Amino acid sequence: MKAASFALILSVLASALPAAAGAAKKDIVETAVAAGTFNTLAAALQAAGLADTLKGKGPFTVFAPTDDAFNKLPAGTVETLLKPENKEKLKAILLYHVVAGDVTAAKVVKLSSAKTLNGQDVKISTEGTTVMVNDAKVVKADVITSNGVIHVIDTVLLPTE
Repeated sequence: MKAASFALILSVLASALPAAAGAAKKDIVETAVAAGTFNTLAAALQAAGLADTLKGKGPFTVFAPTDDAFNKLPAGTVETLLKPENKEKLKAILLYHVVAGDVTAAKVVKLSSAKTLNGQDVKISTEGTTVMVNDAKVVKADVITSNGVIHVIDTVLLPTE
C-alpha cells in the first residue's frame, strides 16, 4: 500500500476521534447505549449474557453493527435469536464481532484478518479509504472507550456454523 493512500485511510478513520474523546470515560456497553444507534446490539448483548463481559476490564475491540445493520437481516431473525433457546447461537454471533485487545484503525489497516473471541477469523481489507470486515463496511472507526475501541459497521457479521 502506498504511503499516501495509507495516510488518507488513517485520516478518514481517525475523523471519529474528536467526537469520541468524551466517550473514553464510559465502557464499551455504556458508550454503545449512549450513542442511541445500537439498541439492538445492546439488547442482544444482554440476552446473550455478554453485557457484563464487555463492561469488564478488556481491552476489547468491537465491530459494532448499528440498528440499521440488524434491520438488513431477514425479517424475524433478530426476534428468533433473542429467544432464550437460541442464547448460544446469539452468543457465537456476538463474539464474532469482538477481538481481544485495542485494535485501533492504525492497526486494523495493517491486518488481513483478526481472530475473534468466538474462535473464527474475520477478513479485513482496505480499498482506497474504505475498510471492510468480511462484507461489512467500517462507517466510523476508533470510538475510544475506557476498556477498548468500537468500530461501527453497516452489516451484521455472521460466523460459519
